[in-house]
Amino acid sequence: MADKITILACQIEVPNFSDAKSRDAHNKRVAGLIDTKLSKKHCDLVVMPELSSLDYSIDAFENLTELAESTTGSSFTIFSSLAKKHKSTLVYGIARRGENGAYISQIIVGPDGKLDGYYDKIHLAKIKNSHENIFFKDGNKTLCINIRGFKISPIICYDIRFPELSRKLAIKDGVEVILHCGAYKKDPTFYSWHSFAITRALENQVYFLSLNRAGKDFGHSIFCEPWVDEETPPFKFNSSEQLEIFELRKDRVNNAREKITFLKDRKPNLY
Repeated sequence: MADKITILACQIEVPNFSDAKSRDAHNKRVAGLIDTKLSKKHCDLVVMPELSSLDYSIDAFENLTELAESTTGSSFTIFSSLAKKHKSTLVYGIARRGENGAYISQIIVGPDGKLDGYYDKIHLAKIKNSHENIFFKDGNKTLCINIRGFKISPIICYDIRFPELSRKLAIKDGVEVILHCGAYKKDPTFYSWHSFAITRALENQVYFLSLNRAGKDFGHSIFCEPWVDEETPPFKFNSSEQLEIFELRKDRVNNAREKITFLKDRKPNLY
């Protein structure tokens, strides 16, 4: 148990590629960046965006036969070694090869280098040119992990648009930290994204990290405290590659929920 943990949020750039060799080279580059950062300061948790090991493109999606991998595939080999070296939990994104097809998944590797679990994206985006529902299967369960006493859950991109999911995590599962890993390109949905992130943090009184990939058409990740106001505004990234460390404290969650009690004041039997 701990009264605080540290998170390394990695807004990384993902180049255009559609072959496994390039994927592995990209993952090794990212692992090198993280290794350098963790060598200077230990972090309990390292988070990467949605499909952090894969280009978000039709070309890549059409080549999932080569690019999709198991939970213990080549990406796991790279990040497992890194997690074990620094005794940190790592969360990264892959196209997961399942029995019935491919899934957009966040993989969790523990500080011992072993697989701690995975989360498959529940809500597949059908907006504009995403085409996720053509190439991927949708997930059907949530995931909650415990890091030094903090209850943490990942969700992925379009999942944020459904308030019932974050509410379920906060109320039924007791989650205090939601890791929202996305691949938000600048399209008509981009403007509203931050409003959704701030709202999910406020209405559930949780830490909310909404992490995008870097690039001129992406970027602008946002990190929210359990309560957001003039004194504790969200931290906003720029569009470039950026690795930021945040400290999360138990008392921030507890104080927010004790000061403003709308979670206790809910009347779920009426709605």
